[in-house]
Amino acid sequence: MVTDMTQASMNELLDGIKSGQIVPYIGPGILSDVTDKETGEAIPFDSDSLIIAMNGGKPMSARLMYEFPRAAMDLELKKGRSYVSRFLTKLYTGRPWTRAAVHELLAEIKPHYVIDINRDTQLQDSYSSTPHNLILGIARIGGTDYRFRIYYYDGEKYTELDQADADTSLPILYKPMGSPVPEPTYIASDADYVDYITELMGGFAIPSFLKEYRKQKQYLFMGVRMTRDTERMVLSDIIYAASEPKGWVLLPEPTDKEKRFCKRQGIEIISADVGDLLQAAGMNSAVDAQGDAMQVGS
Repeated sequence: MVTDMTQASMNELLDGIKSGQIVPYIGPGILSDVTDKETGEAIPFDSDSLIIAMNGGKPMSARLMYEFPRAAMDLELKKGRSYVSRFLTKLYTGRPWTRAAVHELLAEIKPHYVIDINRDTQLQDSYSSTPHNLILGIARIGGTDYRFRIYYYDGEKYTELDQADADTSLPILYKPMGSPVPEPTYIASDADYVDYITELMGGFAIPSFLKEYRKQKQYLFMGVRMTRDTERMVLSDIIYAASEPKGWVLLPEPTDKEKRFCKRQGIEIISADVGDLLQAAGMNSAVDAQGDAMQVGS
């Protein structure tokens, strides 16, 4: 179902995020307003721009341009797994990026639980003054039955810990596709996704305390398109045991494929974009920044 949202309805979503009932689930689109502070260049945030950046500024074949994991797999086979990891780490830590407007909102609200399928550090930066738990997805690593690592942030540094030792009263930042901080860990290539999704479906990619906490939660998907099977499989398992409706997605122009998927999943499509939510939150300057970014990208 596709619905139009009034400002009052947007405020209800914001209230749900503040209370912890609605979990923000953020994807590549929320980085559309991020630029290099020195050059003004936009950050590679979507599949196409990431592939071109990873390939030295040149597009790859049409088959590989289909999605980032496929292109990453090709370069991994040619140049080694570390090539993709080095690229992502340099991209997110080697340049002075501006802050995304959505991350400014999250820094203000500081929800108890946030899911971020991007691989940058801005969500962690939003909680830089707040102790929290960080969960990073891992793949193709021996010596463990699990496909995650858990870190405790004390306000200054991260320390890895066992899931049984996590203080669940602290905020939970879940980055299934990884992050360069505290140490580079990524789900990027097709091989990574095959391993990760297999263990996600088997229940070994999410800590026990999070499986319990997520029950009967709802989700607000921002900057997330639902056209790629890989991302849809990750999404479906992460939001398992959600309430009904399972959530809402800000999607002004959904495709037929997205409509069918959302209907099956019990996700309501809102004919609005992130800027409308920011406006409801009173972040007018951030709305302007998002609007400028969308015009540049169009």
